[in-house]
Amino acid sequence: MNRQELQALAGKAKGKHEQFKHKICVCCGASCISSGSEEVLKKLQEEIKTRGLENEVEVIPSGCMGPCNQGPLMKYLPEQTIYQKVDCNNITAIVQSQLIEKKPIEELLLFADSREKPFVNSNEDPFFKRQMKIALKDCGDINPENIEDYLAAGGYRALEKAFFLLSPEEVIAEVKQSRMRGRGGAGYPTGLKWETVYKYVSDQKYVICNGDEGDPGAFMDRSVLEGNPHRVLEGMVIAGYAVGSSKGYAYIRGEYPLAIKRFELAIKQATKLGLLGKNILGSNFSFDIEVRIGAGAFVCGEETALIASIEGKRGTPRPRPPFPAEAGLWGKPTLINNVETFAGIAPIITNGGEWYSETGTPKSAGTKVFALAGKIKYSGLIEVPMGTTLREIVFDIGGGVQNGGDFKAAQTGGPSGGCIPAEHLDVKMDYESLISLGSIMGSGGLIIMDKSSDMVDVARYFMEFCMDESCGKCVPCRVGTKMMHDLLQKICDNKGTQIDLDRLEELAVYVKETSLCGLGASAPNPLLSTLRHFRKEYENRIMNHQ
Repeated sequence: MNRQELQALAGKAKGKHEQFKHKICVCCGASCISSGSEEVLKKLQEEIKTRGLENEVEVIPSGCMGPCNQGPLMKYLPEQTIYQKVDCNNITAIVQSQLIEKKPIEELLLFADSREKPFVNSNEDPFFKRQMKIALKDCGDINPENIEDYLAAGGYRALEKAFFLLSPEEVIAEVKQSRMRGRGGAGYPTGLKWETVYKYVSDQKYVICNGDEGDPGAFMDRSVLEGNPHRVLEGMVIAGYAVGSSKGYAYIRGEYPLAIKRFELAIKQATKLGLLGKNILGSNFSFDIEVRIGAGAFVCGEETALIASIEGKRGTPRPRPPFPAEAGLWGKPTLINNVETFAGIAPIITNGGEWYSETGTPKSAGTKVFALAGKIKYSGLIEVPMGTTLREIVFDIGGGVQNGGDFKAAQTGGPSGGCIPAEHLDVKMDYESLISLGSIMGSGGLIIMDKSSDMVDVARYFMEFCMDESCGKCVPCRVGTKMMHDLLQKICDNKGTQIDLDRLEELAVYVKETSLCGLGASAPNPLLSTLRHFRKEYENRIMNHQ
């Protein structure tokens, strides 16, 4: 397929959708599927056909719409009306009321059980109104298993622009101007990483998408891969063009079978249309992508361990330098970004780096996807501008703490992150602000805790996780996390002493400063942050013992 044929196909796909008066999306992300959304989709399709509306109403499965604990979710377009907790028994009533009688069933509208007045247009609801979707754009609105849906929504136009209007250097310049930072956790400037790989001369370079999302309570990357796999694929191809690579790998954790299935399908569809493979869109550029499935090792989220796993070796980190940009996969220059980073590339190329940089804060540009979990009223997936405060996320978007409870803390960054107490609810959710509180952005997991949460036990839980997931290669991580966990367990059992507490703090510094990779270096963070903000809870355990 050449450039003109792509444009023609996109126009045809758009026209096909425009022939319908209405569109109904049924969320078929993993969360809603577990609640029975596939049966709801089938029942809805049967109902539409029975009423002879199949030429007027388009019914599709979609990706995640956001409020995961309200599923199964059904969205009616163009009115943007979302129904919650839909089951097969109320499909007939919804079709009759919404399509025939032209009025929604208010008691089934999203958040109808908790809002004084449910919003017919979901975009007016605070959950959506405070968001800004860039990485998640089109998730919940298109069929992730149909490439024509993606083309109709403007998909692969960024790829076309990059190939025919921009040189590799100009693509990198746009990414640098966007000030985007890697969304995998470290926050390294994306454009600078691309430029570094571009500058190395090699007969072969590689592009890797890190989809090994292992933080407890995190499901951002999974939802993007399930809801809009072509967006990630397009970002990878643009990256390959920019840095001079002809081969890409998507490393996706094995616990995400639906994400793997949809991304592999996206690869097949894109290859069939000539958007992957030899001479893409009739250009001189060729690029292929393969999927590699992770086997559940948390440490393989670390880039050098991930590289070892792709090579067929045991997934253990190696010392750096050399960094992957110089000597990565099979010793060749390698670009590694995570799923959310690649999902943000197409909008940057389409709209320009300056457009992206206008959102967020001076040092943290753009938006960030968070997975809300824990003791929060509306759990699910959100995307907000960098710099949005924790208070806005928890109370304006998330609806506050479950059952009207009191907010105690938020865990950001998973096992590598820290706990933010109530007195810092107005902290801006950006890289620098979180680091100043002893936490990190991480990949975007956000676990909310109420007054019932025991912060010593929270630290013990995350330390146990890091201890179990340590690859064992370096002594500080292998031995240090075990020693810290045992001391935390001793304090939780009310058998600890002040000497144990002092030893914990001393060990934390050793492990943080001497571990080989980021797992060990960040493992003490939950301990240190809870000691910093909730020391009284540790002291009370010790006092009880004494």
